[in-house]
Amino acid sequence: MNALDLARWQFGITTVYHFLFVPLTIGLSFLVAGMQTAWVRTGDDRWRRMTKFWGKLFLINFAMGVATGIVQEFQFGMNWSDYSSFVGDIFGAPLAIEGLLAFFLESTFLGLWIFGWDRLPKKLHLATIWLASIGTVLSAYFILAANSWMQHPVGSEVNPATGRAELKDFGAVLTNSTALGAFAHTITACFLTGGMFVVGISAWQLRKKRDADVFRPSMKLALVTVLVASLGVIVTGDLQARLMTQQQPMKMAAAEALYDTVSPASFSLFTIGSLDGSQEKFSIRVPGVLSFMATGRFDGQVEGINNLQAAEQQKYGPGDYRPDIPVTYWTFRLMIGFGFLCLLLSAAGLWLFRRGRSPRARWFLPAATVALSFPFLANSVGWIFTEMGRQPWSVFGVLTTADSVSPTVSAGNVLTSLIVFTVLYGVLAVVDGVLMVRYAKAGPPPPEAPDAPESDEPRPAAFAY
Repeated sequence: MNALDLARWQFGITTVYHFLFVPLTIGLSFLVAGMQTAWVRTGDDRWRRMTKFWGKLFLINFAMGVATGIVQEFQFGMNWSDYSSFVGDIFGAPLAIEGLLAFFLESTFLGLWIFGWDRLPKKLHLATIWLASIGTVLSAYFILAANSWMQHPVGSEVNPATGRAELKDFGAVLTNSTALGAFAHTITACFLTGGMFVVGISAWQLRKKRDADVFRPSMKLALVTVLVASLGVIVTGDLQARLMTQQQPMKMAAAEALYDTVSPASFSLFTIGSLDGSQEKFSIRVPGVLSFMATGRFDGQVEGINNLQAAEQQKYGPGDYRPDIPVTYWTFRLMIGFGFLCLLLSAAGLWLFRRGRSPRARWFLPAATVALSFPFLANSVGWIFTEMGRQPWSVFGVLTTADSVSPTVSAGNVLTSLIVFTVLYGVLAVVDGVLMVRYAKAGPPPPEAPDAPESDEPRPAAFAY
């Protein structure tokens, strides 16, 4: 393997690992804020116990997200110096705003939330977790705006003298249709991830018959969140598919293993192609569904891989402009499949919980525990699909991935850093797992004494965490 292949592997491994924590912390922050709001409004001590239990798990994963995110910054300069030089004028603005505004907003108010228990008035303390949650969303938007420019470069032009992209309209970058579509899809996926995290751990606790007064309402709240978020993911995903068809038709064709332009286009449930991904051998298809996904009409025309390859060769010159067809095809299906499993589980769970009942079906709690992994798998393969489907471009239609790698970094250097980062991430995974299991087994804090003060004034007490 050469330096380019190793650099791509390293980027994929570190980015996917980092993205395990990002959707979880965004979605979980709002769930924790909602729980604390319920406690402040009702005074029901169960909500306080829920807030503190899930808040601990949120903080562990937030710290992991920060630690793994730092590596991304180093990686751009280390392995992708030509890319960094090309996009620096564009990326600098949204990433600077993300760091100076959004990240400092969430980290500052998160610190106040951590150390403000029993020190700040209840309502002021509640405001800190909401502001921290809003900061996570703003942070996500600015990062997605930068990434979306790679998918659909707008508001800029390439200076032929310097060979760099130059920012011409920052507003166009922030309001990029790709960014708006990706943000809506990502945020709904974040709520789905946070909700399934609560569902899975609550199911595990209920199987152990621990603190049912805390984990039963936790699960009901999370099941509603997952159901609503799943529907949101479907709607926003449909909108994003139509944008993708307009802006990156090759990615859409590769996602469906559609080799020839057809109208109407069928949706492939299962396709077997040649080893090099150049042609279809066997497939099971649903008529008209792909046309609807891509164009909004069941008889719409969808361009095929072979036609698009010929068109892009005419536009950009000789070369292979097809992404890895098996990877894009299966990651697209796995993303959809895991998402639908979450939808079905949430609907079944709410049915079993109806009218104050407890789920008696033996399969539900074990299934809910296993389903904790589904949104993480969906997020990971979805991210792989998004990035792999753009190949061979790092900036679509402007800069190829082969022209983005650092020219002076050898394959040995990249391999060394790849091994180091992989071992480091393995250690972090063990630490995260140990902490999660430890705090999950410890359970929520004990109930407060009946005569505990309910004053809105701060109380000089030790910090519970």
